[in-house]
Amino acid sequence: MANTLVQFRAEETARRKAIDICERLGIDLQTYLRMCMSRLIQENGIPFSMKLEKEPENRGLAAMKAASRIASENGISEMTLEEINAEISAARK
Repeated sequence: MANTLVQFRAEETARRKAIDICERLGIDLQTYLRMCMSRLIQENGIPFSMKLEKEPENRGLAAMKAASRIASENGISEMTLEEINAEISAARK
């Protein structure tokens, strides 16, 4: 099958962002565009989504936020240190 050149214009900033995303996915822009055309033909439509996951939140920070949310839901978010220590002592008995 003969190859043909396909060209189109795009804003430079969009092109740079697309190249960056492709590189982070481990492919180049030309490969991505060939993949799109191939799948478009196979599926007779746009069948897929390739997205980078958001950067994971710091696990320690996420745990602290969850603890704060749970404390608020249970009405204990305003406890003093003394009250917290008393609760711990009571639970250990």
